[in-house]
Amino acid sequence: MRILRLAYRNVGCGGTKALVEALPGNAVRITVALARPWTFAPGQHAYLYMPSIGLWTSHPFSVAWSQEARAGSSLATNTQDVLALQKTSISFVIRARTGFTNTLLQKTEVAPGGRMYTKCFVEGPYGKLNLMRSYGTAILVAGGIGITYQVPHVRDLVAGYANGTVAARKILLVWIIQSPEHLEWIRPWMTEILAMEKRRDVLRIKLFVSRPRSTKEVHSPSATVQMFPGRPNMDTLIDMEIESQIGAMGVSVCGSGSLSDDVRSVVRRRQSRTNIDFIEEAFTW
Repeated sequence: MRILRLAYRNVGCGGTKALVEALPGNAVRITVALARPWTFAPGQHAYLYMPSIGLWTSHPFSVAWSQEARAGSSLATNTQDVLALQKTSISFVIRARTGFTNTLLQKTEVAPGGRMYTKCFVEGPYGKLNLMRSYGTAILVAGGIGITYQVPHVRDLVAGYANGTVAARKILLVWIIQSPEHLEWIRPWMTEILAMEKRRDVLRIKLFVSRPRSTKEVHSPSATVQMFPGRPNMDTLIDMEIESQIGAMGVSVCGSGSLSDDVRSVVRRRQSRTNIDFIEEAFTW
């Protein structure tokens, strides 16, 4: 059954292909052009098969971005034509560890321009939906590559605020990275988010660089996008948000075990005096 589902999702309309790009910080960005249109929701993940890298082994990764596009200008006359014209692309950012991810990075780095195309099969999407749409105040915390889980939520909330379909009135993204060069992982998507309608009214971003090479690397580009050296004091940060809290507050975290433990502890100590929930995404890949 799984093989049939895999074939249906990836065969036809030219098949499923992937562009792999080497990024700073031992990471790659994979953009997959899917054979058939899919619908993804924030927080979901998919399994990737890359025969040229790992034969028929599959690996799960968070879907960091999805894009819908219409190919060509011809008119569709039946269901098959509609499917042929609708194109979905999904993207992942993967940090190299061992095995499959390390081999993928090494092959990409030696490719011309640090980019390569390869055959790919995608299975999914999977994952429970922990949508943040019902919270008036949403705090999204990410450590390192955990940002791939939070970016779709940010886009979903900003879009929902603009069209009045979510409760969110305050959105704060907190991202902890080791080096400013890691910003390149999500630069094209964050550029798109920052240009969204009414984004300035609702979204603030705080970037914390834990290992800056110099203080010159740490500078805030605007009042709504700020950068700081070191790691955040979660007690202070959440207390500041509680002071101006609107509605119920949801605090979501995706990162290392120590980061999740820290944020969980901070939230629990405040649940007796304000309406605040803790949402955790296990950081397993």
